[in-house]
Amino acid sequence: MASIRDLKKDINYVLGDIIEAVYLWEASTNNRNSKEGSTVIENAITTFDELIVKVNKKDVDDRAKHLKSVKTDLEVKATTLVEQLNNLG
Repeated sequence: MASIRDLKKDINYVLGDIIEAVYLWEASTNNRNSKEGSTVIENAITTFDELIVKVNKKDVDDRAKHLKSVKTDLEVKATTLVEQLNNLG
């Protein structure tokens, strides 16, 4: 099992890259502060908050299993966000 610190970094980097990709899309299409882009960014921030709360949860029966499920959640939610990003105008 990777360390908790590495999992937190993964969450930060993955979701940060998605947010950065939205900003790049907005800049390249001259679509600054678009409603669609803002929605993806808000979803990424909400996902970040939810996953960090799960990582920091201490009162779980099997910590390793819990952290693996958080990593799986990250993969699923990041895939969904990337799909939303790809569907932008």
